[in-house]
Amino acid sequence: MKTILITGATDGIGKQTALELASMGHQILLHGRNSDRAERARDEISHHAGHQQVSYYLADLSDFKSIRQMAEQVRQDHDKIDVLLNNAGVLNMDKVILPNGLEETFMVNHLAHFSLTLQLLPLLKKSQESRIVNVSSQAQVGTIDFDNLNGEKYYDGYNAYGVSKLANCLFTYKLSSALKDTPVSVHALHPGVIATKLLHAGWGGGGAPVESGAKTTVYACVSEDLAGKTGLYFVNARPQRSAAISYDVRVQDRLWQESLEYASLDDPFRK
Repeated sequence: MKTILITGATDGIGKQTALELASMGHQILLHGRNSDRAERARDEISHHAGHQQVSYYLADLSDFKSIRQMAEQVRQDHDKIDVLLNNAGVLNMDKVILPNGLEETFMVNHLAHFSLTLQLLPLLKKSQESRIVNVSSQAQVGTIDFDNLNGEKYYDGYNAYGVSKLANCLFTYKLSSALKDTPVSVHALHPGVIATKLLHAGWGGGGAPVESGAKTTVYACVSEDLAGKTGLYFVNARPQRSAAISYDVRVQDRLWQESLEYASLDDPFRK
């Protein structure tokens, strides 16, 4: 039985992934923003899976303090984590600047997971073989303007989303390289074009059912095929190439340094 933490797990792909992994017998730590929805998701998943190894944590991924509190609580409750699935995401057609001064899409889709992941690394390193899985998208863009991460010069909802999804891949490859001599592997994926709230908000109707979207996330989280492998990007549960710029080490390094500054975190790999 693995202990698996999933962000954005009260609906959509995250909830379906949690349900399937719980049904395999794994212990599931759900993340949500709303206690009522989190409780309903926990109860539904526990009932479906036939066991009570399902719990939840609340955090607002637009707030670094809330993320720190959640990470601290997880560290208090658990000796180790085997899988961290960074699944939560937003798409805003209009620019939203948060109280911390950051644009919400970049904050929630990238910086929140960057911050949470680094704070949970000690627990992930305590597992014999652990995985960090970042849900990216085929909507990732092919370039990044570091002077416009907060929409300082212009804002387009699709571009902001695409930049955040590129950031997921840049983060994946940088982190997988930094962790190459540890038991922690790091992967990214495109779940498919799935009928979620996010898809409908940005692109109207359509999309495949969430069961289809969970196929690749479940594979990346627990498939034994991936033992000893790291730094891969999956589409339809198969390795594919992400945007060319995502493999540029200089771009990875710059995003890493800027993300540390935004999140007010020390570099855990600085010697």
